[in-house]
Parts: sequence; structure tokens; C-alpha cells
Amino acid sequence: MPHLSQPQVQPFFDARTGTFSYVVYDRTGGHAAIIDPVLDFDARSARTTAHGAQQLTAFVREHALRVSWILETHAHADHLSAAQWLQGELGGKVAIGKRITEVQRVFKALYGLDGGFVPDGRQFDVLFDDEALFAIGDLQAQVLPVPGHTPADVAYLIGDALFAGDTLFPPDVGSARCDFPGGDAGTLYDSVQTLYALPGATRFFVCHDYPPPARSEVQPQSSIAAQKAGNIHLDACTTRAGFVAMREARDATLEMPVLILPALQVNICAGRLPEPAANGTRYLKIPLNAVGKESP
Repeated sequence: MPHLSQPQVQPFFDARTGTFSYVVYDRTGGHAAIIDPVLDFDARSARTTAHGAQQLTAFVREHALRVSWILETHAHADHLSAAQWLQGELGGKVAIGKRITEVQRVFKALYGLDGGFVPDGRQFDVLFDDEALFAIGDLQAQVLPVPGHTPADVAYLIGDALFAGDTLFPPDVGSARCDFPGGDAGTLYDSVQTLYALPGATRFFVCHDYPPPARSEVQPQSSIAAQKAGNIHLDACTTRAGFVAMREARDATLEMPVLILPALQVNICAGRLPEPAANGTRYLKIPLNAVGKESP
């Protein structure tokens, strides 16, 4: 495990998609990583903007940080990634877990992507091996594979801070869905057990929050101990069979994310938008009547 230290963490919340992005850094004037950045996308007008990403950029510049990494926990289905936009502004290497290639193969077929798209992960600067170690300035970090939501999900353990991606949400919200291609509720249960073996004081930063009526403010952070004690879907006493039954029954009632079709074709390309056509306009592809075959 990486040396325990106290990274500084600044969360940013995108209310439209319920997504947290993070700037993680060692010190003012030091080095930083950006985790799961969001590119604004209006589905009605099909327009992208970078208002949310500009907030991250402003924070990085105000604190005189050098961005070493732009880290994705997985290929998100609910928002477009701002990784490429941020890299153009701030630099850094765009990285993701090596099993992204499995997701790329599925969605290359769904979107009918031509030979110009090769599903080998080359769209990213770095594909992390399981348990890979890397540095963010003075901070030591480790990649933890946490498949289940998708086969390619990873978490990042940076000092005493865990960025858990789509595994668990705040304790009063529960767990991530497992009905996307390659997802599996039993596998997610096993992944969470790996996280629950970490020290209880480990800070647990979530990728999403959907506050229940009893809570008015979003909650980016809990702890391993708090999750084990009170996660409504998967606490320390939850059995594997019980979780699988609950998760599969719940997933059967969920609608697809609003932005899944535009988001995934961008996110399997590391947040890179399609190249402009001859008329200078970029076009997304929407596969008609295909959902339920190659995709959920």
C-alpha cells in the first residue's frame, strides 16, 4: 500500500449529473491530480461547454499547482469527460485502468466505429495495471481494481484518501448499479470487501451523490468505517447472496442514464470528441433500437 499521508482534496460537484470531480494535491505550489472531470453537455441543443471544468482550472491556477495526472475511474455513462479539455489547459497524463479495452470492444460494436478506432486503450496516455503505484509530487498512490459496476472500474488510494469511483455512494444512498455490459453484482460485492479491508479511518471519496429527502447537502466524503457501519446496501454484515439479490432486483427497475449514448462514445476515447466532418461540424452517433442487444 502507498505510504499514508494527507493529500489535500478539493471536491467539485456537478448537480446536473450528480457527479463529484476532485483536485488532489500535495501542497500549494506543488503537484496535483484531477479525478473524474465533467464536460458540460446539453442534450437538447447538443452543445458542450466547459463551465464546470473551468472551476477546476481556476483552482489549480490559484494554488499554483502542476497537474501530473488526469485520472478516470471508469468510462462514465452519465457525463462526458472533460479530460481532453483540461489536458489542453493544464497538461498532465490522462490515465485509466487497463481493462478499459473490454469496454471499448463492446461499444465499438454498438456504435459501429470504423477502423480508425482501435480498442486497445491507445486513446489514453497511460493504462494502469492492477495495483500499480504512481506519484503525485510528494504523494504516493495506488490503483485498486474494483470491477462490478463495469469490468474496468478502478479506485485510487492516494495517501489516506480513497477515490472509490462507482462502487459505493454515501452510506445513506448505497451502491452503484451493475447492469451495464460486463457488470456483475457479485463482483462488486467482492470489490467492496477489498476496500473494507483498508483502515477504518481511510477517507472515502465518492464519485456520485443523490441525496435522499432527509439530507439537503451533498456529501463527497465519508470513511471506510462509516461505510462498513451504515451503508444501506452493503455494510459489514451484508452477505454476498443478499447483496446480489437486492442489487439485481433494484437494477431491473432503473432506467438508462440520460446521457449514456453520447457519453460513452466520447469517454471510451478518453474524453476526445469526434473529429469534425467535411463541413466542420462534429457528430455523435446514436444507435437506434440497439439498446438491449450490445448494450443494456
